[in-house]
Amino acid sequence: MNYPITGHTRLGCLLGTPIAHSISPMMYNESFRLLGLDCIYLCFDTAQAELEKIVDGLKEMNVYGFNLTMPDKERILPYLDELSPAARMIGAVNTVKNENGRLVGHNTDGIGYLRSVRDSGYDITSGPMTLLGAGGAASSIAIQAALDGAPTLHIINRKGRSWSNAQRLADTINQNTSCRADVTDLADEAAVKSCVSESLLLTNATSIGMAPNTEGSPIADPSILQPPLLVSDIIYNPRQTRLLAQAAANGCPTFNGMYMLLYQGEAAFRIWTGQDMPVEEIRRQFFLS
Repeated sequence: MNYPITGHTRLGCLLGTPIAHSISPMMYNESFRLLGLDCIYLCFDTAQAELEKIVDGLKEMNVYGFNLTMPDKERILPYLDELSPAARMIGAVNTVKNENGRLVGHNTDGIGYLRSVRDSGYDITSGPMTLLGAGGAASSIAIQAALDGAPTLHIINRKGRSWSNAQRLADTINQNTSCRADVTDLADEAAVKSCVSESLLLTNATSIGMAPNTEGSPIADPSILQPPLLVSDIIYNPRQTRLLAQAAANGCPTFNGMYMLLYQGEAAFRIWTGQDMPVEEIRRQFFLS
């Protein structure tokens, strides 16, 4: 595709690591082309970078906005001027809009994931859900699921630096929604089995299994993955993680993070431009192969 650059072209980008696999540049740049918008979108790996300096530079360059992926969704918070109500509740940001020099943080991950859940034919209100992880994406998914009517949410996390995050997430849900949330240690295999066995939806919101480390699975005993459990993964590279392969081998329906990416991107595009992203054309070009 030809994406012309002019003297008026405005820049947007993705920050995080790893990012070389991201299809966001293709998705957004083709959307800009189709709608005739003079914008471009690139990726910048922030593995060894000082995020504050990057943000200052982006503001000075008058970018229209940017996305964040791991590990920058929480790291970005001190460098923003304002948070949307959802981002404030979640405590993480994946989309930033530059509003005349003021950087406003939003979170569209949960919106994108829950729309993917609906696409799979699953009703989030129909039964308990188990969520693996308590990071930025996990928090967004958990809070959106609770707001959308999930009756019970089991949050499974390792006892480590992020354990307190998981506990705060459960407390936030219990204090602000009708959903009942609890926290379980991933190392407690009996407790994990109990949570998964009573759930109708299992979601991996960790990076375990993401390229290039594709051999990992967050579930130690795949025999606990049994129909009618719907197993999902927010990872989209590879498109079938080891977790999804384990679940499919046991007869469970599965879906990956591709459409979460599409739908959270649609929401971000609307925040930046005020226009609707050409979703069906983008789906046809980049998500059906």
